[in-house]
Amino acid sequence: MTTQDIVQKLWSLCHVLRDDGITYHQYVTELTYLLFLKMMKETEQEKLLPKGYRWGDLEARDGVEQLTFYRELLLHLGTRGSGRVQAIFANAQTMLTQPRNLKKLVDAIDELDWYSAKTEGLGDLYEGLLEKNAAEKKSGAGQYFTPRPLIDAMVHVVKPAAGELVQDPAAGTAGFLIAADRYIKEQTDGLFQLSESEQRFQKKQAFYGVELVQDAHRLALMNLMLHDIEAALELGDSLANLGAGLAKADVILTNPPFGTKKGGGLPTRDDFTYPTSNKQIAFLQHVYRGLKAGGRAAVVLPDNVLFEENVGTEVRRDLMNKCDLHTILRLPTGIFYAQGVKTNVLFFTRGQTDTGNTRAVWVYDMRANMPSFGKRTPLTRQHFAEFEKAYGSDPYGKSKRKDQGEEGRFRRFTREEIKGRGDNLDIAWLRDESVHGADELPEPEEIAAEIMEKLRVAMAEIEQLQAAMLHDTDGNRGVQA
Repeated sequence: MTTQDIVQKLWSLCHVLRDDGITYHQYVTELTYLLFLKMMKETEQEKLLPKGYRWGDLEARDGVEQLTFYRELLLHLGTRGSGRVQAIFANAQTMLTQPRNLKKLVDAIDELDWYSAKTEGLGDLYEGLLEKNAAEKKSGAGQYFTPRPLIDAMVHVVKPAAGELVQDPAAGTAGFLIAADRYIKEQTDGLFQLSESEQRFQKKQAFYGVELVQDAHRLALMNLMLHDIEAALELGDSLANLGAGLAKADVILTNPPFGTKKGGGLPTRDDFTYPTSNKQIAFLQHVYRGLKAGGRAAVVLPDNVLFEENVGTEVRRDLMNKCDLHTILRLPTGIFYAQGVKTNVLFFTRGQTDTGNTRAVWVYDMRANMPSFGKRTPLTRQHFAEFEKAYGSDPYGKSKRKDQGEEGRFRRFTREEIKGRGDNLDIAWLRDESVHGADELPEPEEIAAEIMEKLRVAMAEIEQLQAAMLHDTDGNRGVQA
């Protein structure tokens, strides 16, 4: 049985839990608790768990007793386990209400081909589950998940190296940190080319970051643990003082959340030169301020960051002064959870001084005359092959490059030309003749499933309302009597 087979089997169980009112995202979180217990047993790490609160203790129970014990176990591990265990189970609570459904999950997990899973890698299994969840539109999890082909392309051109500090200030489920670790291991024969102290640094200190949402944070911790990375991943807000206190990085790879700061307020940090409620512009400031001199970054940002005026213009100007903004990749549509969102990747290097670092910007247009990606046309690593070739082998963007002119996808724009555009970086020159829309339409079965789900929720609400009205009527009778 392959990892893909195991992921599909686990994912199919979510349909069993529909009657218990479990959403897709809640299901993956629920599965994380149970998989953690089982994986601790399979990898012989149960010493990290308090005695009496392990997989065997849960499996040995049945019915209402099992569900009651499971609730007690979640509370216990969230307050009395080791540091990493407590972080994964912090404020954990089950959404399961029917004992038979917990029994189904426990039995199904126990019956998996764990020998194959361990052979192929438990981290790959868990990451496959996260990817499945992100691809399911109704789960709402896509906002925490950057497509793996994009992550791998970004990591491949930035080339994080052993001994460097790698940060993600909006970590989601830790995809960038794990991909960076995987790349470094590929370059160092699984770290065996490094000394013992260098290996220890890679495992315990090289990777760090922040995630704001607790459910995503616990998924990230589990993901990192299964990839044997003991990263310092904080639960909190990079746009608050926590972000200001992060160590300067050699490499920052990130895909910050879209939108404005909750409530429309400004970031609570006092070290930003240009306060703004636009989270992407605020995150961009965090990134270039958080790099060491000579440090490099790749950050996913929506189009508005490239053209927004006032504070947006000031931040772009500051970025091009303090850093060499050498490359912008215009991404195709349809690769993120929100259809129609237009995004880019900005690649830049922090200068040794704070002025005049950007001499020219190379723009690669991967958006014009490209398909709209989705279920019918999945994004693959091969789609980035031409960009990676054009980018070149130098991680600082200094490879010899060829301007492809008005007919090609890769063009060079001098700092003077950009200044003449009012420092607007939303640059396009290819006429887009592609027709989008067909791939963005949901499948008929998706539409049907969504309608049935809405009907189920509506019926449940009606039943609750009827029950409340009946209770109220009985209460009034009692008062009258």
